[in-house]
Amino acid sequence: MKLTDIPGIGKVKAKALEEAGFGTIEALRVASIKDLSAVSGVSEDLASKIKVESAELMREGDILDGLDGVKKGPRDDRELPIVDHIGELIKRLAIVAGVAGLVSVITFPFADGIINFLWDSILPVSDVTRPRLYGILELKFTEFKVASLVGLIIALPIGVWQTYAFMRPGLYEHERRYYLAAIPTSLVLAIVGVSFAYFIVLPIIFTYFLYYSEGIATIGFGLGQTFNLILVLMGYLAIVFQIPIFVMLALLMGIVTRRWLIKRRILFWGGFLGLSFIFSPDPTGMAPLIVAFTMVILFEGTLLLAKWAGKE
Repeated sequence: MKLTDIPGIGKVKAKALEEAGFGTIEALRVASIKDLSAVSGVSEDLASKIKVESAELMREGDILDGLDGVKKGPRDDRELPIVDHIGELIKRLAIVAGVAGLVSVITFPFADGIINFLWDSILPVSDVTRPRLYGILELKFTEFKVASLVGLIIALPIGVWQTYAFMRPGLYEHERRYYLAAIPTSLVLAIVGVSFAYFIVLPIIFTYFLYYSEGIATIGFGLGQTFNLILVLMGYLAIVFQIPIFVMLALLMGIVTRRWLIKRRILFWGGFLGLSFIFSPDPTGMAPLIVAFTMVILFEGTLLLAKWAGKE
């Protein structure tokens, strides 16, 4: 659907609306009459008509008031006590945690093989010995963390599904379609994030670690600390690569506009940098900088994709 599908909006007014951040029918539907009438060439009467027509175009089986465009709500929407909402949310979080825990338990017997595989493939340097143990239970703790990472990756799409199930009664038909499409996409992006860490980020970081102290000291890689870095970066990047889903869902559902995000991009960049330094166990600063740069690229790439798709 295009803006020019609405009676009273020609190419000139459509361009003005797009420049003001109302580039989609969804954006028009959720905008206020005051905001629309502030656009050049759009009177208050036309803004009211735009609200009505955009609501009709976006009806798709949803219950709307056809006279003034005021949303009555999705068909399944109903008010519940806050205690019921909290109880349902806790139940759904427990399901996600249960799936992650079950996958972790199943993976645990194979964790030592995963540890050897990661060690040999990420540090393929002949003069690097086997990892050192500095605690009696260090190996078991590391195996538990490896199994937990697998559980986290598998639980990510389950988490998206549970948030969808929690919010479903308050979602319109088109919003439900967007959310359902995000579920398999979430798993794909999580795998891409882990692969990005495995093939690109971790080799760069460990190559830097191996040679930055060359001629001064010989690095001894402890099992626990080394795998803390490996697993945290893999898990963190699996979550980081969900950024395109969050941004596109927010745009498609009319929660924000692309223009709104662009105006605040510096704040997002700063937040990405801060989060990267908080969650990265690398004290040298190399890993946080790489991860923050990756987050910025994902964010900006999603905005470009949204522009190409016409989701202003």
